[in-house]
Amino acid sequence: MSTSPAPIRETNGIWLVAEREITSKLRSKAFMISTGILLLIALAGILIGGFVSKNPEATKIAVTSETAAVVEALPNVAVTEVADRDEAESLLRSEDVEAAVIPHDGTLGYSVIALRDAPSSIVMGLAETPEVEILEPATTNPLLRYFIALGFGIVFLMAASTFGGTIAQSVVEEKQTRVVELLISAIPARTLLAGKVIGNTVLAMAQILALAAIATVGLIVTGQTEVLATLGSPIIWFAVFFLFGFILLAALFAAAASMVSRQEDIGATTTPLTLLVMAPYFLVIFFNDNPLVLGIMSYVPFSAPVGMPMRLFVGEAQWWEPIVSLLILLGTCVAAIAIGAKIYENSLLRMGSRVKLKEALRG
Repeated sequence: MSTSPAPIRETNGIWLVAEREITSKLRSKAFMISTGILLLIALAGILIGGFVSKNPEATKIAVTSETAAVVEALPNVAVTEVADRDEAESLLRSEDVEAAVIPHDGTLGYSVIALRDAPSSIVMGLAETPEVEILEPATTNPLLRYFIALGFGIVFLMAASTFGGTIAQSVVEEKQTRVVELLISAIPARTLLAGKVIGNTVLAMAQILALAAIATVGLIVTGQTEVLATLGSPIIWFAVFFLFGFILLAALFAAAASMVSRQEDIGATTTPLTLLVMAPYFLVIFFNDNPLVLGIMSYVPFSAPVGMPMRLFVGEAQWWEPIVSLLILLGTCVAAIAIGAKIYENSLLRMGSRVKLKEALRG
């Protein structure tokens, strides 16, 4: 008398699939080498940036004939002589100079004007602290702001696209080799999907935490403790937003991949998701100094993992905003998982031509 095998409990099935996803990646030399290279590039970038900041280029200063002698005595300055204040302000607004020292009726006889932030080396280097006038106050150093935006953007793009692509390839490979039929006979499709999402999320978060550790070490080694202090909270929020943002994307990548049966057809269904992953990277690079664009990005689920941490770093977000944004992301995540699971279940065992979205949703 034959007996059928005992069914696998759902939770056990999820962790078995997740463990399979993790171990297969950790055994991949290509994955380990690419991760190592990414970590080395991140560390090198931080170290080089820190060392360069300790050996800055000459500060460009505009002066008049009356103040030239005062500024020329300072170290590491490049002097541009102007006729009056109007010409100095013109150079400041075009960012040809970083500050201007012009005649003033005060005690010293001169004052410093700057566009967003007065160079501390100039202010401190003068015999006495002059009157400082800021034309357009800035919350952070523009160059630092750009590099932080670049960092958040690259990390999100690399991690989301790498592991999203991995999930898509895994799903199609299992369909193409018919392995999925064996898997589905043992566990439900939703359990298989959950295991894949959890396994790749664990790997993606491990990579994010490793990058955060590398960044911390690099900033400490280069003596950039002030930058580290301001980055603490944004990095934590980035990790939290990335966790749920990646779960959202992972479910959609798996669902999109389940609609095709050949590796060469993956792009047909995953291209829209790839564009969604790329959008936050380009937006934060080009609009990191635009409060309106960053504000919109911080509430759109697909870009919130980049937009909200940037706003927190520059001090443009209120304390309650990341909480509201996270709730929006969680709601979207739940909806995406439900839709993704339906598409995945209805498309997984359908071979041959690509499954249309309407058919996948109908079942």
